[in-house]
Amino acid sequence: MKERLSRLYALQKVDSSLNELQEMKGDLPETVKSLESRLGEMGAAVKALDETITGALIERDRSDLEAAELREKIERDKDRQYHVRSNREYDALTKEIDEAVARSSELEKAMDTLADKARLAREDKEKLEEQRREVETELMERRKELELISKSTEEEELNLQHEREKLVHRIKREREEDLREYERIRPAKGGVAVVPIRRGACAGCYSAVPPQRILEIRASERMYSCEHCGRILISDEVAENSADVR
Repeated sequence: MKERLSRLYALQKVDSSLNELQEMKGDLPETVKSLESRLGEMGAAVKALDETITGALIERDRSDLEAAELREKIERDKDRQYHVRSNREYDALTKEIDEAVARSSELEKAMDTLADKARLAREDKEKLEEQRREVETELMERRKELELISKSTEEEELNLQHEREKLVHRIKREREEDLREYERIRPAKGGVAVVPIRRGACAGCYSAVPPQRILEIRASERMYSCEHCGRILISDEVAENSADVR
């Protein structure tokens, strides 16, 4: 049992060291991730604006073509009015001309609206692209900062990760339930699941441990948890021996 507890504490020390290396990076990893996400959203927004501009211009060109065809039709119909043989024929042409003029007016208004739509989309795109350039610059700077820190700790981090893999393998081989319990407690307790008793108290929450329980923990015949914080408690002897079980 002592070796099982020692390995759990050894794993705790490795994880605490890894956490310290992560803390050196501060909020840079999250900042980089957030900036990358913003950049992706901005790229999608620029693409949507491009589609809006293209769609508005295509629709304006179609309206312009239809308006030009209507103008030609109006001129033809007006010319035909001079050669009609009856009032009915004249009235029919007049109706067609009026309808074409009304439709042409609608198209002119639609083209103005579409031109405004394309213009506003261009302005929005210019503003967004300027913002995107600013985000790209900030992202490059943050990536460089993170790269420098990561490079300085890379070797130590790799060694710790390798050490962790070995410990996890050994713990799972001996008793996988120990690892599950450790992984269950750790996220809820600030990354610290296994602590020794210091001066008669839990080193995690500093609550006093009853003398009888301290004697039982020192015997290391089973796994004990702090009655207040739920962390796994170990004796000084187990903590000292953790360096020899890696």
